[in-house]
Order: sequence, then structure tokens, then C-alpha cells
Amino acid sequence: MSSLETDNREPEKRRLFPAVVIPCLLALIMLLIQILQTGMDWDFHRAGIFPLRPASLGGIFSMPFVHADWAHLATNLPAFILLASALYYFYPDIASRTTLLATILSGSGLWLIGRDNWHVGASALIYALAFFLAISGAIRRHIALTALSFVVVFCYGSIVWQLFPWQANDPVSWEGHLTGAISGLLLAIILRKKGPQAPPEHWEDEDEDIPTSTSETDEKESTNEDYEKLPGSEETKKTPETSSFQ
Repeated sequence: MSSLETDNREPEKRRLFPAVVIPCLLALIMLLIQILQTGMDWDFHRAGIFPLRPASLGGIFSMPFVHADWAHLATNLPAFILLASALYYFYPDIASRTTLLATILSGSGLWLIGRDNWHVGASALIYALAFFLAISGAIRRHIALTALSFVVVFCYGSIVWQLFPWQANDPVSWEGHLTGAISGLLLAIILRKKGPQAPPEHWEDEDEDIPTSTSETDEKESTNEDYEKLPGSEETKKTPETSSFQ
């Protein structure tokens, strides 16, 4: 392998490592908490958010790691890993900032508008990441990010149906979904000048041999008239034509 190929792969490795490690570590914490809840018969639901209750404000940061049961965790875990990995790979410079701000904004919004109940799970953060990736890729006019935006919409476009309640006393925290989606949208707009940007457009100038003056053009034309190319011979001087008078 040449040194040039090695140099080209170094930035790729630097982007790939956090894109794999950080989401997997966060997912591992979610998994361990659920194991403790099941194996030790512990209940961490009070680590979630209870709207308008000041004592639960700390749940803004802990809520994404706590889930109601294994089915709840199994629903959120794959989506979180995929979306977080995409964020850290394509937006390495602002990924951690985006994740933290999405957690704070979505959790704060849920604390303000949620129903009087304990809200747990990573759904709010997942919705924030999904909407950030979809909107940010569309407004940056970057080919790779736009393609990512289409992939996210294709894979997770159906989540928009979970932004609003569809039944009375809906057990799903649609408020968390809604605040997460709004947070992702706001962050995509606020951070649009940060991180990867569309490459500048380059226009190739065509070099044309343009004569510098009219006299130079006339000189070239006169030279071409004085010489003619004869097959199989060198260029010879053209003999002037003579006029006959009768």
C-alpha cells in the first residue's frame, strides 16, 4: 500500500471510529439499565420526566437511557444506533453538540407540554436525530448529505404519524415525539452554517488564442496568402498573378 493511500484512509478512520464507538457505548448503557431493572427488580421510571415537576428536571438527561420494558428498548435501540452513527459519521464536528442540544431541547419541551405521567425512553432523542438529518441534508445542498436525507426519510418517514395522539389516554408519549421533531428541525436551521458545507462551484475557463491586435491578425492573413502548401514539396513562395490587356 502506498503512503498516499494510507494518508487518504486516515481521515476516514478518524470519522468511522467515533461513529461506531459512541453510539454503541450509549446503547450499551441503555441495555445495562434494562438488565438491572429486570434482573434486580429495580424500577428506574423516576429517572424519567414528570412534566412541570421541578424535581424531575434532571430526567431531561437520564430519560433517554430508561425504558419501560424490553419491547420498548428493542423498538428504540436499532433506530438510535443507526441515526446516531450517521450523525457522528457525516457531521463529526457538531455531532456531540447536536446530541446534547437535542436532548436538552426535546426533554425541556416534554417537561413543559407533557401529560401528568412519567415519560421514559429515547424516542424524543431519536425523533430529534431523524428530523435533524432529514432537514439538515436538504438545506445544505451537499450531495452526500442530501442522499442521507432521502435515506432517512425513506426509512423513518412513517414516524410522522406518531407525532400526534390517535386515541384517548395513548400510552405512547407522543409529546416526546413532537418535541423531539421540533428540536431536530430547529437545530438543523440553527446549525446550518456549522459542520460540513456544500463544496464551492468551480467554473473552468476555456483558453482561447485571441489575437492581441488587428494588425497582428492582418499580418497572419497576409502571410497565409503569400504561401501555399504543395503536395510532396516544401512551402514555396506564391508567384503573383499578371494581368493581360487586349
